[in-house]
Amino acid sequence: MAVLATSLTLAACSRPNEPPGAANDGSSRAPSADQPPGEGAEAAAEAAQEAAEEDPTAAPAASGAPAGSSETADGSEGDNAEGSADAGAPAPPAPPYVDRLINYDDARRALTVEYRRLHEGGDPQDVLIEPRLVVLHHTGGSSVDAAWRYFNRPKIESGRKTLAKAGDVNVGAQFLVDRDGTIFRLMPENWHARHCVGFNHLAIGVENVGDGKEHPLTDAQVEANATLVRYLAATYPITHVIGHNEANSMREHPYFHEEVAGYRTRKGDPGPAFMTAVRARIQDLELAGPPETAGKRP
Repeated sequence: MAVLATSLTLAACSRPNEPPGAANDGSSRAPSADQPPGEGAEAAAEAAQEAAEEDPTAAPAASGAPAGSSETADGSEGDNAEGSADAGAPAPPAPPYVDRLINYDDARRALTVEYRRLHEGGDPQDVLIEPRLVVLHHTGGSSVDAAWRYFNRPKIESGRKTLAKAGDVNVGAQFLVDRDGTIFRLMPENWHARHCVGFNHLAIGVENVGDGKEHPLTDAQVEANATLVRYLAATYPITHVIGHNEANSMREHPYFHEEVAGYRTRKGDPGPAFMTAVRARIQDLELAGPPETAGKRP
């Protein structure tokens, strides 16, 4: 695909709040209004003593532990069991990009929905996708700013006759990677971008500034693409990573869906060497590719 544009903010998902007044198991509760201060603690101590007498094997309560807290085997404290579990879970990866949003106004949304109805069928009402696939590209040029300006246009240029016949919305991608490895997000990952025939309904597009000839893609871009794929695979149920040059070999895969008969393009970007270098750095993720490079995941 040619020239890429830049980034876009994606709303981060936050954990739902607990209903007001709801108490987690193991959390402390304030004494009732008619209970004198300290009386609840004395009653709890008496109850614990009685329980210990009935069951000599019961562990004694840890002295000095604040009410409502739990003490772990290593002496650390957690507010409740849920908090302890969260503390042990791996932290989500930090987004490796900066936002540089392209124009995705109401007009572009309308053009995108129109494109989806033509190429995906049905009656889609929005621009949301369910990412399963990452497609790597190069822009065909040497300037990140020129790529961004190109993608920022809402409508496809008339000179690209094959693409223009297939819809008015401009091409684009969710990400643009500069030659120094800087990653720009052009739109939220789960917004539709027109970048790969037959896969746009579930594909995240990554454009790399370069053309593979006069401006070959760089080692920094290889590393950046691998880092971005790791982030996306940890954030979405990604199963495949392919190059734009490999898309046609995926036509028999269930992911491929194109309603317009005969609408196909043949692309050479970003090329076998770049895809081999990126795959070597994400091999442990076991993400599949096209049939000849498929990994363990379906």
